[in-house]
Amino acid sequence: MTELAVSSRRRRLRVAEGSPDRLLRVATASLVILAFVVGSGAFVRLTGSGLGCANWPRCGDLPFPERGYHAFIEFGNRVVAFIGICSTLATWLVARKTTGLDRRVTRLALAVFLMTVAQIPLGGVTVLLNLNPLAVMSHFLLALVAVGAAVVVAIEAWSAARGLGRSAAPARLRWIAVVGVTACAVMVVTGAVATASGPHPGDSRQVNRLGFGIKDTVYVHVRATAVFGIGLLVLGWLLWRLRRELPGVVRLAGLLLVVLCVQMAVGEVQYRNHLPWGLVLVHVVLAGLIWALTVAITYSIWRPPRPLTSSRAT
Repeated sequence: MTELAVSSRRRRLRVAEGSPDRLLRVATASLVILAFVVGSGAFVRLTGSGLGCANWPRCGDLPFPERGYHAFIEFGNRVVAFIGICSTLATWLVARKTTGLDRRVTRLALAVFLMTVAQIPLGGVTVLLNLNPLAVMSHFLLALVAVGAAVVVAIEAWSAARGLGRSAAPARLRWIAVVGVTACAVMVVTGAVATASGPHPGDSRQVNRLGFGIKDTVYVHVRATAVFGIGLLVLGWLLWRLRRELPGVVRLAGLLLVVLCVQMAVGEVQYRNHLPWGLVLVHVVLAGLIWALTVAITYSIWRPPRPLTSSRAT
């Protein structure tokens, strides 16, 4: 066999097997796209475009919109969601071919793909149920679960590409972080309940809301946010003591604290101004970012990629 043929065969094998660097690129791109899916879904609801393509899965008499502001927004969200499905499928396929990757990561990548696919029938049910607030909430929360799982896949891809560091965090700190993820989930769910009780049902026509008073739901959500914020301060203080061993994780925690403070300010302003949809959109996007950062910090405390640790901790 000639040297050229051997080189060509090796290139084909590398393509077939995949590489950690390629998985890192694909997983990161997929995570960014899923974040756009969350934002575009919120944009649809907050602009009253949820029934812009009422006869799902078509948009009018055709698969695509012929006219109409709301129809184009709803159809645009479907396009973004389809791109998200393709990106998660690509992540799973690359993960399958990446040598040395833990098979649990591959299965998680598959789960992310299946969750994005599940959004198709769930979105259809949401439209057929005339934007029932429980269906809208489940649509949003499933998207956030997919984002959280995609964060874990991206971190594992980072570790596969750059090496897995050694966590210097004691068991107590690790489990405090896990409790923090739970507190964050409660904060996000109570925020979704508040939104489902508010003045943005997703369509300009009469759409039923959850039936809870907006003041009552905001009351609960604010206190859930306070609990999460206090927990974050405790976690940050414990991480600060490990800043030499886990400098990257400490920086992520600092970023999360800044984003949470901005989120609290946005929430206060939007409530005092009767929930203008633009500020609510910013609030939803920041909520997704807070969730993703919380998952990233917690997972990195348990299994930090080497770039997030110091040389003495590897």
